[in-house]
Amino acid sequence: MQVSSIANNYLRSVTVTKEFDLPKEKIWETISKESNLELFHPFCKKNPTIAWEENRHEDEIHYIRGFILKRKFVAWEKNTGYDLVIGNQKHKQSFVSWRINERTPVGCSLSISVYPYIFNMRLKFYDRIPFELYIRPQLSSYLDSVLGGLKWHMENNKPTPKNHFGTHKWFSK
Repeated sequence: MQVSSIANNYLRSVTVTKEFDLPKEKIWETISKESNLELFHPFCKKNPTIAWEENRHEDEIHYIRGFILKRKFVAWEKNTGYDLVIGNQKHKQSFVSWRINERTPVGCSLSISVYPYIFNMRLKFYDRIPFELYIRPQLSSYLDSVLGGLKWHMENNKPTPKNHFGTHKWFSK
C-alpha cells in the first residue's frame, strides 16, 4: 500500500516506529476498531465515531487538554494500514499515515508518519528551522507515547492510563 498522494502537499514528515511481538493481524484488529484510540492513546479523553462503515471512516479525538480534532480516513487496507487527514475548522489539515510491516510470522512493526501543516507547506528554508527545532521533537515525543500506549495495551489487555508516559505540552494537562 502506497502512501496517499495527499502527502505530496507537505515538505516534511515525522515518523516513529515500534516493534511488536505479535502478528500484524492482531495489531490491525486493535487499530481498526471503532473508537480504538480510547484503548491505547495516552492523551485521548474520548474518541467518538462520526461514521464507521466499510467504505467510510470518520471520528473525532477529544484530547485531555480540551481541544477536538476530526479524523477523516482517505485510504484503508486491511492488515496493512490507513491514511487520514486530521484537523479542525480553524486550521489547515495535517496528514497521517499508519503502516504495519511484517517482520516474522509472529512479529511486526507499526509506523506512524505525521505530515503536519504548520511550518510545512510554504517557505522551504524559513520554515525548516522552526520545524526541526520545535515541531519535530514535539511530534516525535507524541508519536512515541501513542505507540508506547498501543504496546502497553497489547501487553496488558486493558486501556492505557492517561499520561502514562508523561504529559505533553500540546495534548495533555
